[in-house]
Amino acid sequence: MRTNIARSYLLPLTLLALGLILTGCSGKSARYSAQGSNCYAKALPSSGEGGLAFGPTLAAASRKSMDSCMRYAGRSGGSPKTCQVVVAKCKS
Repeated sequence: MRTNIARSYLLPLTLLALGLILTGCSGKSARYSAQGSNCYAKALPSSGEGGLAFGPTLAAASRKSMDSCMRYAGRSGGSPKTCQVVVAKCKS
């Protein structure tokens, strides 16, 4: 009886592990950074969640990250009015 239960959990876990191996962990960042988005910016509130965004210019990335920060800070119990861009860089 125990071996049947163990086998019933083993198959889904194995399939999940294979799926993660085949797709890789870097798929998430590739999805968010669009082709031609050489710049990124991160905005954080004094408390709560912030926002990371990519864009073709520093201004575009900063604007998107501030928008995300204000949205997520409000949802996570922080104060959207305290959002500030803490990192903004472009690839050369």
